[in-house]
Amino acid sequence: MDWLFKLFIKDFENVKEPKVRDSYGKLSGIVGIVSNLMLSFLKYIIGTISGSIAITADGVNNLADASSSVITLVGFKLSALPEDSEHPYGHARIEYIAGMIVSMVIILVGFELGKESIFKILNPEPIGFNYWLIIALVISIIIKIWQSLFNVAAGKKINSLTLIATGKDSRNDVIATGAVLLSLIVGKVFNIYIDGYMGVVVSLFIIYSGVSLTKETISPLLGEAPSQELMKDIQDIIESFDGIIGYHDLVVHNYGVGKTFVSFHIEVDSKTDIMESHEIIDNIEWKLHKELKIFATGHMDPVDMTNPIREPIYQILREKIKEIDGIIEFHDLRIVSGKDHTNIIFDVLLSPTANPSQEKITRLLSDAIREFDPKCFCVINYDIAYSTI
Repeated sequence: MDWLFKLFIKDFENVKEPKVRDSYGKLSGIVGIVSNLMLSFLKYIIGTISGSIAITADGVNNLADASSSVITLVGFKLSALPEDSEHPYGHARIEYIAGMIVSMVIILVGFELGKESIFKILNPEPIGFNYWLIIALVISIIIKIWQSLFNVAAGKKINSLTLIATGKDSRNDVIATGAVLLSLIVGKVFNIYIDGYMGVVVSLFIIYSGVSLTKETISPLLGEAPSQELMKDIQDIIESFDGIIGYHDLVVHNYGVGKTFVSFHIEVDSKTDIMESHEIIDNIEWKLHKELKIFATGHMDPVDMTNPIREPIYQILREKIKEIDGIIEFHDLRIVSGKDHTNIIFDVLLSPTANPSQEKITRLLSDAIREFDPKCFCVINYDIAYSTI
């Protein structure tokens, strides 16, 4: 597979480049079209000659796979289109839509073949058996195993759910063709005709595969959480810079592979020259784009580190939140002193399944702060974690 990638894809190892990624998608689509059309033609001839509905059904499934490869090929081509006035973030999500269409086609084919198989159960007919049928089906299984490995390998290289899903579909086809092979052997050895039942098994595998693929392709369209690997890479880059006190409100928006946008807040010492702090954030944004191919926007939060009560307040809050379920962290701590009272302003990051109410959390944290100084009042802003690692 690496040999094929190297032969047909220029600069094949630079998978983060959009042109290289597009080439992987095109190659996988062409391989799928050619190999599935060959298998479909072979199985249709065999199924017609032998009278096996299961073999014919498996052949039609290969034809659907070839159609899916066409959709995948078109999807990769359209997803590479540049931004325009109506789609300022590009068209990369078309790849997900193409995957969803493939899934729907698979489900439809599964239902149609299920109907034909049930008819075959109600009207069983003997199947013409010869060893050429066995050889042809074994070859088909070998080709499908290779297809599965090829598409999964390409999908993992370019982080494509569509290609990984296609690989999984090929894996299911191996099981389906294996069921057809089993029906032929059982019919020959025991003189029991289970061809229709195997056709139903094949159709159920097809439907299951289609439903599973639909779930996988719809999830990124709905806005799924970023991967832990991506979050770790982003945090490692931010933490590699000196002059940063902390960071928070890290939010990732995915508009398709190669179209990821990130925003975050960086805490810096308020006494540091503003141009120096601004340069740090610029460098973080530049490094994120260079190494991860994402578009980053940083916001600067100046923090007064010289306030004498900041450190004891920080330690009180840090210890208290350990006792409260659902709090991930607190950040952006600011001390605003007045004549009669002092406002302790900070953000609390909650998990989506936080158990205590925000009112209860506010009361618990306020009581802890007022034990330290009755003139201190908590002003808390609550955030829900979009992603964590």
